[in-house]
Amino acid sequence: MTVTEQSAPARQAMPAEERYAAELAFLAAQDTGPRPPGWALTPRAVVTFVCGSAGEELALPGRRAGLPSKLVIAPKFVGERALVERCVVTLAGERGLLLTGEPGTAKSMLSELLSAAVSGTSELTVQGTAGTTEDAFRYGWNYALLLAQGPTPQALVDSPVLRAMRTGRVARVEEITRCLPEVQDALVSILSDRRVSVPELTATEDAVVSAAPGFTVIATANLRDRGVSEMSAALKRRFNFETVGPIADPDAEAELIRRQAVAAVERAGAAFGVDDSVLDALVTVFRDLRSGRSAEGWDVERPGTVMSTAEAVQVAASLGVSAAYLPGGDVLDLLPGHLLGVVRKDD
Repeated sequence: MTVTEQSAPARQAMPAEERYAAELAFLAAQDTGPRPPGWALTPRAVVTFVCGSAGEELALPGRRAGLPSKLVIAPKFVGERALVERCVVTLAGERGLLLTGEPGTAKSMLSELLSAAVSGTSELTVQGTAGTTEDAFRYGWNYALLLAQGPTPQALVDSPVLRAMRTGRVARVEEITRCLPEVQDALVSILSDRRVSVPELTATEDAVVSAAPGFTVIATANLRDRGVSEMSAALKRRFNFETVGPIADPDAEAELIRRQAVAAVERAGAAFGVDDSVLDALVTVFRDLRSGRSAEGWDVERPGTVMSTAEAVQVAASLGVSAAYLPGGDVLDLLPGHLLGVVRKDD
């Protein structure tokens, strides 16, 4: 096995709007149907972007410079199409969307894909933590300008949510239940009144920032974090809840794990050399431990950890890197050691 010669990438990860720029541009030109105010694509095109075109070649209605006449849209989210359609309908109605589920079920990826397709950007993001303050949802100040000029619009520092309101885009809040309840509740007035008051700028036209058409919020929350910082009933009413579950189809999960692991190993500058039989064993073990029951019907002890698809991808990628950079042994012999690290993670 040889290591491929690749130039180092400029960035380890690219946002969805850059990674899939060609598909987004094609879909914007291909589907000329009605779209909600502020949307870059039609709702139907957003669903196609996320779920793929099922191998069908989509054709442009006419010639467009720089765009192919036909294109197959690759699937990016492996899950129920109906779930994605409900999410798109929620966003089209300018309702808040809350994606819940176990860790590693691609909630953040789905949030990123939806915001990139709807708004053209996925980077108006707040990462929820125990240290997140209300400024992350409203605004802050450039204190050098504040001391020099006083409270002026130039000294105001918009949060990602406030920038999304001004431009009519989608704001993302990752792991909202990690934020303290009083910080979470800053979103209540934003989602109900659709405006933010800036008392320091009273008597100026900048004292109130109103949301432009198209603004909404996509939040994510892990079910394992339930009880860390419970959401208030008022905030829950501002969101439509959708639960993202594990991948039901074992073949689809195996294909996703292979695709993601190959990409991860290639980013590490190596060629992926793990046999399909090893990946099949990996997928089988993860699914059996996740469900507590083997494919043959035997009961198995379920570990405390989630055994998510995302963790299976990491194990497959680690096996690929080991095979490329530390060759000489049987890759299958390395699998139990990597699995043990995953199983004991929450012990």
